[in-house]
Amino acid sequence: MTEKHFILATAGHVDHGKSALVKALTGTDPDRLPEEKARGITIDLGFAELNLDGPNERKFRVGIVDVPGHEDFIRNMIAGVGSVDLALLVVAADDGWMPQTEEHLQIVTYLGVERAVIALTKTDLATIDNVVTQVRDELRNSPFANSQIIPTSVRTGEGIENLKSALACEFATLPPPRDIGKPRLFVDRAFTLRGIGTVVTGTLTGGELRRSENITVQPQNFPARIRSIQSHGRDVELTKPGTRTAINLPDVAVGMGAESIQRGDVITIVDVATATATLDVLLEKSSRLSREDPAARPLKNGTSVYVHHGTARVPAKILFLDDAALGCGEHAIAQLRLQSPILAFIGDRFVIRDASERFTIGGGIVLQPDGDQKNFRCAVQRCLLEARVTAPMDVDVCIRSELACYGLAQSRTLLRKSNFSADEVAKALVRLQNQGATVLRGDIAADVEAWRTLSRRATALIDNAHEQHPEQRGLELVELRAALRDQSDDVFGALISDLCANGFTRERSTIARRSHRAKLPGQIQSAAENIRAALSVKPFDPPARKEIAQDRHLQQALRFLIEQNEAAEIGPDVVLSREAADEMKSKISGFISRNGPATVSELRRELGTSRRILVPFLEHLDRCGVTRREGDRRKLRDQQNIFSSANLVK
Repeated sequence: MTEKHFILATAGHVDHGKSALVKALTGTDPDRLPEEKARGITIDLGFAELNLDGPNERKFRVGIVDVPGHEDFIRNMIAGVGSVDLALLVVAADDGWMPQTEEHLQIVTYLGVERAVIALTKTDLATIDNVVTQVRDELRNSPFANSQIIPTSVRTGEGIENLKSALACEFATLPPPRDIGKPRLFVDRAFTLRGIGTVVTGTLTGGELRRSENITVQPQNFPARIRSIQSHGRDVELTKPGTRTAINLPDVAVGMGAESIQRGDVITIVDVATATATLDVLLEKSSRLSREDPAARPLKNGTSVYVHHGTARVPAKILFLDDAALGCGEHAIAQLRLQSPILAFIGDRFVIRDASERFTIGGGIVLQPDGDQKNFRCAVQRCLLEARVTAPMDVDVCIRSELACYGLAQSRTLLRKSNFSADEVAKALVRLQNQGATVLRGDIAADVEAWRTLSRRATALIDNAHEQHPEQRGLELVELRAALRDQSDDVFGALISDLCANGFTRERSTIARRSHRAKLPGQIQSAAENIRAALSVKPFDPPARKEIAQDRHLQQALRFLIEQNEAAEIGPDVVLSREAADEMKSKISGFISRNGPATVSELRRELGTSRRILVPFLEHLDRCGVTRREGDRRKLRDQQNIFSSANLVK
């Protein structure tokens, strides 16, 4: 036996029997407020659980969200249908299709709901043939044109079992809600219980939540911890996507203050994402709006609206990409500049209503949840948005457009604010790399041309260093890093690895072409000969460095000899020939081996050198692990180090 979780939301005109139908289906009256009982209408969201048997021993555990139908409470209605799998559109047989029926249909369409069952209620009060024809006609050219229409009467019980069967058939063909490892609980209720503390409820999407798990509350982005979880009154260890969920957050206050929680907030796990106040979106206005409807007026640039996303409702201003007004049946790219941030992902749906909150005037889909107000109309941003308009739920399209716009990104954070799992993104990156559409280097994903451009920049800098300073081993990495300071450390590291795999080599602190061989320019070769001669006259007591390298050519030649290991840089002012350095080390090791720990004076007499040379040399041997100072004497660190090539003076 398999069990699947789904969310079903009612929709329909006021007094068409939505709540009564939910009670007939589940035995639970979703109207819980005294005012709802007194007025006989639903004002706020109500909830119930429906368990259905499906084919092949499948079980469906369905959370029902019952929404108000009155036009004064549309904002509450939208909060209830933001994350549903199936709509239950309710039409009363004695009234037929009504204004809020139409508005609710447009809302669920804007929110991307693709499947519905039509419940024809109050069939005991009227004949149904005409109203069935009317409903079917109204559903034409909508996503629900072929939906089942089930006649019902809660007074006589007619059709209730048929409705359950129709719902079970729909759920049997629906894929289970996706688990992308990014849970978001859109809070629709927040209240305090004596002895328990704060409890929030909502519909969970995108992933699981567990008891005792650390979470964050968005948009304020403050941490909290789940004490316990319930689903429809049952204690559970974890709750899955597509589940009505109640969470106990005992240390969080209810309200609008700092680190308080209210309807419209989102609970998610740590480090999923943070809220933003600028969204790049695709806006659309329904073609179903009649010319006389005030909501049909063209939507103009700069219009103030209310944006409904999840359970949040936020004032915003609309800016169109091309400054065009949006008419019925049209769509356009726009930017929503919100008065307060929300946690939105690529592919999320939303509804917009006018500033007076009287009309639903459009809806849309999020194309870029981290909109850039300054660069909204720039060419690369336009390309990203226009690409996503064609397929906002295609992971390949989203990756390619992101990398084409920004060039490079960390693969582990790429499309974090999207409705794709990390595994889906990783597989898509490999697929795109195999197609030659992207570049993967370590944890960096890049647009092909952007990576080529960066590689060409680095290559040109290295080649220029070879040309300008052929005597050097290569370009210092710190100099290359400074030249590429516009790139992150992760990108720079991936670039160096890529270069070293393609014709370059890294040696100590430099990088060079493998084919590069350091050589002195002709005009400096005589300077190198002068240095070699100066170091060989008194090998154990050569002149000070500043005397050897007095001008630019001599300094350049000395650096070359050091890099080529012909000379040993012992200290700031001490340079020895390589042969002299190796011989001094051998003599010191031999003397101490024969005579035991030795003073500077004893070693100076043995080598025939000066303290100016010997003291820095002994300190160098200390650093290399050959000797160790104890008081005023030096002893060998261990016998192995005496003969270890790793301790040769460099």
